[in-house]
Amino acid sequence: MPKYKFSYKNPLSHFLHVETVFNNLNGPVTLHLPLWRPGRYEIQNFPKRIRGFKVTDNKGKQLPFKKTAKGTWTVDLQESSSLNVQYEYFAGLMDGGNTWLDDEQLYINPVNCCMYEPSLMNEGIELEFDLPSDYTLASGLKPNGKHQLLAKSYYQLVDSPIFASNKLRTVNYSIEGYEFYIHIQGDVPQSDQQLIDDFAPFTKKQIEVMRGFPCKHYHFLIQSLPYKAYHGVEHWNSTVICLGPSEDLSKRELYKELLGVSSHELFHTWNVIRMRPKEMTPYNFQGENYHETGFITEGLTTYYGDLFLIRSGVFSLEEYLGEVNKLLKRHYENEGRKNYSVAESSFDLWLDGYEAGIPGRKVSIYNEGALAAMILDLSIRLKFNNEKSLDDVVKALWTLRGENLSGYTYQDYQQVAEEVYEGSLDSYFEEIISGTTPYENYLKELFEEFGLDFKLTSAQKPEERHYGFRLIDGKVVIIAPDSPAEVALSLGDQILKVNGEDLKNEFPGSESIELEIMRMGRKKSIRLELGESEYFQVYQVQMGHGPNELLKRWLELE
Repeated sequence: MPKYKFSYKNPLSHFLHVETVFNNLNGPVTLHLPLWRPGRYEIQNFPKRIRGFKVTDNKGKQLPFKKTAKGTWTVDLQESSSLNVQYEYFAGLMDGGNTWLDDEQLYINPVNCCMYEPSLMNEGIELEFDLPSDYTLASGLKPNGKHQLLAKSYYQLVDSPIFASNKLRTVNYSIEGYEFYIHIQGDVPQSDQQLIDDFAPFTKKQIEVMRGFPCKHYHFLIQSLPYKAYHGVEHWNSTVICLGPSEDLSKRELYKELLGVSSHELFHTWNVIRMRPKEMTPYNFQGENYHETGFITEGLTTYYGDLFLIRSGVFSLEEYLGEVNKLLKRHYENEGRKNYSVAESSFDLWLDGYEAGIPGRKVSIYNEGALAAMILDLSIRLKFNNEKSLDDVVKALWTLRGENLSGYTYQDYQQVAEEVYEGSLDSYFEEIISGTTPYENYLKELFEEFGLDFKLTSAQKPEERHYGFRLIDGKVVIIAPDSPAEVALSLGDQILKVNGEDLKNEFPGSESIELEIMRMGRKKSIRLELGESEYFQVYQVQMGHGPNELLKRWLELE
């Protein structure tokens, strides 16, 4: 049974000391540290945060080793022995998927800093923490005494983040015999009862739709930070959510974000943690796990995360439509929708991670996948007058590939969708999932059937609407195709003056404008003529003449 011990001397240095004992090994041994983590579809190279690697045998003799790849160490072990591996890990990055150490807490994502030996990955694991006596632990792992935990396997270990602090606030509630815990590091102004009143309904609705919960207990691990932050990562029976600034949680807007990401991550307990792409079954920690089905892993989850909130009464109709409009705005402001399908973007997420990428190349599997899921859901509901829905597709896929952890394919998803739809969905999958057909070709008719107006709206800022460029802090960050700006401005141009005056908050909407810009250290003067059409237009949705029966049943409105 591998054993891991975590300790530190100076928490403000952010260096965490990791000691691991592997027992009963023979011959040359190869040790690995993951290069990526579940929940993030990009290589992250955790070994770059290690220093002071050394290894000894069970007699304390230091053993020679050779680093054979960026996350691989081969140890020259001549006879059967245990290995004691020690190194320091720089725990200096705070987000939902990394590891942090300071004088107030220790927060560990084991996938960042815990090595494995391939033949022992299914062995049970013991963890020990050298912590101040008043610290408590919060994790989905099984307690094993004070400051000790147990994991059933390496796979469970690296899917189980850990909080340790003397300031943890824990709130718990039960739904149908399943236990849920909200562990908070930092300040959240809502009372325990308010949190329960908001978390319990969407939890109950998810359990109702999915007909049970896949684990006995679940842990929301929340980092409420004093600065702006938004990140959530799903795990086997827990999630880490980083959100801030904490002082703004008293306002509905940020608190709504907390509820949204919490619902999203909870649904991941089924979708992607257990019901995951065939290509990720099991995880390959040493390289890319390429797949085209990100529209399921993240798209479905993004769609359902907010849908469960309105269906459980936590979100109002106005709040839900506001979230739909955010999806639509992101979709129509991304020219990549014309060039790269959501399936292609899923595969290439491993190429350029979560960067914006070059202009107009790709789309977001979260955003586009959510709208694609909505199109399929509304299409099924319309055909069967809400007697069937995307719920039935998800439950069928769960029965087929989720409960047995066998991993699904693109074809599996299309098959179960067509079984529920009772007909071919070739056009939907060819045009919406693997193609670049405009979403409005589907959404306009569907929204109308559900009593919603779907209209093209103008950009508010004159420089966007009339000239086709968007600014952040005076710098050009997006240029609309076929706009006046496209032939005169370049990404990164800094606007210094407009019509001879310093840049102000509002651009003039005149027939033409004179701009003084800074480009690559050189000042230039350019002239822009008013465009022949509008740019940065987006479709938005709003209530028509009131909720009709289709809408009421879709969103479970009273």
